This record gives sequence, C-alpha cells and structure tokens, in this order.
Amino acid sequence: MSLRDILRLSLRNLREAKLRASLTTMGVIVGVAVIVTMVSFGLGLQRNTVARFKELDLFNEITVFGKNLNSIIEAGFNKSQSGANDNQQRRGLRPQPDKTPQRILDDAAIAEISKIPGVSYVEPRISFPAYMRANGRVQTQVAGGVTVPNESARFQKLVAGRMISSPDADEAVVNEQWARDFGYEKPADAVGQTIEFLAPPKKDAKGKTDTASESDDNYFGIPLEDDSADDAPKDILVARTFRIVGVLSKETKQGGPGGLSLLNANVYIPLPAARDWRATYRDPMNEVALELAHESGALGKDEPEGYESATVRVKDVVAMTDVRKRLDELGFGSFSIVDQLEQLRTVFLIINSALGLLGGISLLVASFGIANTMIMSILERTREIGIMKAIGAEDREIKLIFFVEAGVIGLTGGIVGALMAWGIDAVANRLAYRFILQPQGASYVDFFALPPYLWLGAILFAVLVSIIAALYPAARAAKIDPVKALRHD
Repeated sequence: MSLRDILRLSLRNLREAKLRASLTTMGVIVGVAVIVTMVSFGLGLQRNTVARFKELDLFNEITVFGKNLNSIIEAGFNKSQSGANDNQQRRGLRPQPDKTPQRILDDAAIAEISKIPGVSYVEPRISFPAYMRANGRVQTQVAGGVTVPNESARFQKLVAGRMISSPDADEAVVNEQWARDFGYEKPADAVGQTIEFLAPPKKDAKGKTDTASESDDNYFGIPLEDDSADDAPKDILVARTFRIVGVLSKETKQGGPGGLSLLNANVYIPLPAARDWRATYRDPMNEVALELAHESGALGKDEPEGYESATVRVKDVVAMTDVRKRLDELGFGSFSIVDQLEQLRTVFLIINSALGLLGGISLLVASFGIANTMIMSILERTREIGIMKAIGAEDREIKLIFFVEAGVIGLTGGIVGALMAWGIDAVANRLAYRFILQPQGASYVDFFALPPYLWLGAILFAVLVSIIAALYPAARAAKIDPVKALRHD
C-alpha cells in the first residue's frame, strides 16, 4: 500500500468511530492547552523580568565595593576578616561583592577606576538621612549625591522640570514620592520651590553656638540688652538650601505600583554638596566608627575613610568583563546584574520545567486514552486486519496504519490545543488588566509569552506522545494470525 492509501484508510477508520476519536482527541487538546498555557506564563514572567532590567538601564552599570568602616574596625581590633564577612552576609538582599574588598574606595581610587578603558564615569554612592523643610512641612528624608551630568536612564526620566545644571549648583531633583510627602498636588508644583536641609548649629570649644558673638555688649557677662527669643535668628537650623529644578519619575515594576526602585534616595543634590554634608554633619554612629578605626590604627588620622560603594558605568556591555577583571586586580569587589542573569535563567528553567511537567501529566493521561482507543479499534477490526494480511499486507503496513491514526489524533489535538491556549492567554491578560492592573492605574502587561517554538514544540510533542501510545496496539495488530482473524465474528 502507498502512503496515500494508508492515510485514506486511517481517516476512514477514524470517521467510522467519530465519538470515540473525538473524546480521545479532546484529551490531547486539554493536555496541550495546559502545557502551552502554563509554560507561556513562565516564559512571560521571564521576559517581563529581563525587559524590566533592560528598561532600568542596569546592564551598563557595575557596583564596585571598597573596604568600609565596619570591616576596617574589625580588621584592626580582631585581626581577622571573618567578622567582616559575617557582617556582609547580614546585609540581607543588598547587592553583594564577588570578593572581599582589599582596598579603601577613596577619591584616589575613584580617579584610578575612571581611567580604566571602557569606563564612562564613576559615581561614589553617598546617601544620608536629614531633616528637610519645604512647603511648610518638616520630614526626615534620604538624600543622595549624583554626578552631573549623568548618563543613567533613571536620571533622564523626569515628570517635571530638568536635571541639575552643574556640579556646583545649589539645585536638587526630587522624586514623585517626595513631592507627595511634602504636600504638592502635582509634581510640577514642586519645581522652583526650595528645600531647607536642617542641622544643629555648630558649637565652639566652649559649647556656644557660632551665632553667639564675643563682641556682644555685656557688663561682666550680663547682657546689656534683652535678647528675647523673638530676636533669635529663625534660620539657626537651616544648614543649606537647595532649589528644586526637577521631579524624577519613581521607578516601579510594570503592572503595579511600589515595585522595583533603583533610586536609593528621595532627594538628589550635586555630588560635591553631598560629600561636604557627610563630612560636616556626620551622624553619631559614624563618628564612633571613625574614632574606633583611628584608635585601632587600621585607619590613619589623615587617611580618608572612603566610600562603601560606587557605580561604574561602562560605555559598552561588551567591555564589562574586562572592566570587572581590572577592578578585581585593583583589589575591589564588584557586582553586576549580569551576574544574576545565569541564575535567573536557571530559576526560570526550573519554573518552566515544573509548569511543563504539570501540564505533561494531563497529556500522559490522554496517551492512555489513545492506547485504549487503538486497542478497541483492533478488537473491532480483527477480521479486516486478517483480510488485509491474507491479500499480502505486511506487518509494517499494519503498524503504519495505527501509527497514522494516532498521529492524526495527536496532530489535531495539538493544533486545537495550541489555539485554545492562545485564547486562554488572551482572555487571562484582559481579565488581569481589567480587574487588577487598571484599578491601580498601571499600564497593560502581557503576562504570557507564546513564541513559535513553544506551540510548534507542543504540537510535535503531542504527535510524538500519540505515536508512542500506539506502539503496543500497533504491535498487537501486526501479530494477528490471518487464519484466526478470518474466523473472527
């Protein structure tokens, strides 16, 4: 028999048992739909995660770490790095360096790193909490220093105003959250307003504030004039004033607010101003740490404490490997989101495999239905099989008939199942947007990814499983004795 005759005979046999063939095909349809839907959700999650990292412009940045005060103190007192390593492990979810830093990340080191080929610029990370006054409100906010000009994408997305004009300008940019906290109805309302950074007045060696003057008129220490509270300077706590020139967009995850944010502060001022503030208004804990470092001898009196970390921006992602190798040679630790890509791929591979396995169980159940249908077909067509063998049909051709029947069931079920999965994905996306994302004011997000290789692979897998399920029935049909088959009623 030709392949055309075998195909025509197989289709005829399936048409004669429409109900049984339809129910068997339905099992394959459900199995394929479940596999494609579940795996497409995992692929969609992976695609959205990687796309989010790309949108946040993370692949061109390296976080470089130097020896911080804690590690310096523990190295000086304990003569061991074990405590420093434990301290780093207690940092939780913060980025971790690939090795323990051996050098202090000071201004000289920053200049050295900036000369590495492929480096666009280096920005030391300086952030500090401070009392701020604006719009008649006083709150504690985190301020940070920023390099000007700055190529990072997160400092290019402003909802109002512009970026800081120059490194020595008394200007600041805030994010949308800061504007809301200080009572501005719209981000644009904050542009042009001032922020007052508050700090205690400086005192001299006698404990007097610098507002007190030795030339004040007095008589043996008794003031000649009544210095009432009303005459005291009202801006005694104002240490520095900045003008707001822009409002940054608060980075959030696609599909919902309050997600991934790479802005480590709510207010950004020029890096020199942030460096000057940190040196002038050091918090008590930091003062203790610095004195302990000097006391232990781990840090010289004139030696800078350095920065805990800095952001290194490379001109091209291709140069990142060479830059990190050079950083390692200089004795610094580093971290890049590229390090996490392989781990992310592994995690998503496990997730997709688990989802595919759960869907494969339903297709496995469908394969038993295919085998059962083929066996029932053998019992019903025993006499027909005997006649075919009696007139010269080979065992190979008998097997091929059953394989083609099973393949048609698998192909039909695979195609319809893939189409059903596409419909399920589309409906699920619309429902998620309508009832979850839209009420939160979030944009539309496609939670499912249905690449061609997924639905083509699912169809081929369904055909393969169907043919495997027909192995035993086909072998059993080929072994039928034509003499006994012709006597079969």
